[in-house]
Amino acid sequence: MIGNKWSVVVLYCLAYRPRRYNEIQRSIEGISQKVLTQTLRRLERHGLLERRVLSKMPPNVEYTLTPLGETLIEPLFAIAQWSQQNFSEVVKAREAYDRQN
Repeated sequence: MIGNKWSVVVLYCLAYRPRRYNEIQRSIEGISQKVLTQTLRRLERHGLLERRVLSKMPPNVEYTLTPLGETLIEPLFAIAQWSQQNFSEVVKAREAYDRQN
């Protein structure tokens, strides 16, 4: 469900408020339109986000986390915090591995 890097980034992007498609794409550097569309559809299929058609003209849609999707935010934030706290150790481990291999 959230095994690829883009799923986690999209969920993180929607953590605080609903966003429109273009807003999501602008806030996630390096994601293509195709990959973003696939990621949004996959997360919607798994029940983690909801796609809402807005009644404004021109027609637009926004994406928001479902209650199930909201339950992932705290664990994602914990992982992000762990990553920040342990980044230097991870870099040291990578360097040691690269020297040996």
